[in-house]
Amino acid sequence: MAPMNTSTVEQVEQLTAALLRTLDALGFITRHLSPLGYAQQLARAGEPDADLRIARAFPDWDDPYSALRPLLDASSDQALAAFDGLREALAPPEDMTRAYKALRHVPRALEALYPLAGIIPSVNRFFLEPAHRSDQQLQARFMKQPPSPETGLMCFGDDPHARTSVWVYVPETYAADKPHPVIFALHGGSGRGRAFIWSWLAAARTRGAILVAPTSLGQTWAIQGADQDTPHLAHILNFIRNRWTIDPTRILLTGMSDGGTFTYTSGLERASPFTHLAPVAAAFHPMLVQMASEARLNALPIHIIHGARDWMFPIDMARDAHRHFSGAGASVAYRELDDLSHSYGADLSSMIMDWLLA
Repeated sequence: MAPMNTSTVEQVEQLTAALLRTLDALGFITRHLSPLGYAQQLARAGEPDADLRIARAFPDWDDPYSALRPLLDASSDQALAAFDGLREALAPPEDMTRAYKALRHVPRALEALYPLAGIIPSVNRFFLEPAHRSDQQLQARFMKQPPSPETGLMCFGDDPHARTSVWVYVPETYAADKPHPVIFALHGGSGRGRAFIWSWLAAARTRGAILVAPTSLGQTWAIQGADQDTPHLAHILNFIRNRWTIDPTRILLTGMSDGGTFTYTSGLERASPFTHLAPVAAAFHPMLVQMASEARLNALPIHIIHGARDWMFPIDMARDAHRHFSGAGASVAYRELDDLSHSYGADLSSMIMDWLLA
């Protein structure tokens, strides 16, 4: 337990470090969450929240550190609520729906914390891909004050909770004279762009990509029936194209679960503006290939990621997709992950970025 007579600087460091360890553990759980072996998954994450609960109880700080406290407290409270909910899900009868509900606190914690990324060095490193956290030159580029105009995390729309609102991240290192890749990241069924954007932010921030996280206009993406989502995505892309300098050769459509399936259904359209497709944990039917035009499929870059432990969409779906798209002339990268269930982790975004930028 940290002594209560530690200096304010030490308390800031202790609270921040405990929070980041807790968020790392929650990221591990999010990546590996599965109805099979849930108790073991939670046990492997340990109890990093114990230190966070102690540090959260520090008395209020004097200026100038007092300005940091509301954001650190808000993020800590969300992280602690996530762990509380995850443990409650273990209580008999074990209920995975409570675990998934608990993880909704994680993006809220990240959203509360992100404004400190340009102020606290450890938070700056946290919002970079792990492989790049030791890059001091990269870190320094994000610590300059103030950041470039029209950069950072933004919401376009009058109501941030509305389905028509769009969450966008433009790296603070953005330069108008340099083309930037664009990533459209689609959430899973019943999800929201505001939450899913955090699965991709570290990868986009590290690699200098513009990140767009829309929300489906219906309860999920228009996989069947009337499709309002495809024109909506095209409208958003035009907005991005007119506002920032983008790389026209790297416009990625990617998504998880229903978002991955819609990556197929929308991205395979003849007039689709997306240059690369990366479905993750997606459903697949051969009809998707049969309905696509030969011109669209020819050499189309597609990156398929699927978990061998996927309990919702069996791995055979991804293997069929690999075979059918390759046979139809697409340029397919296929990645089957032995430790992945029907879940998503930031490491998948890094894998896709490696492919997109290769």
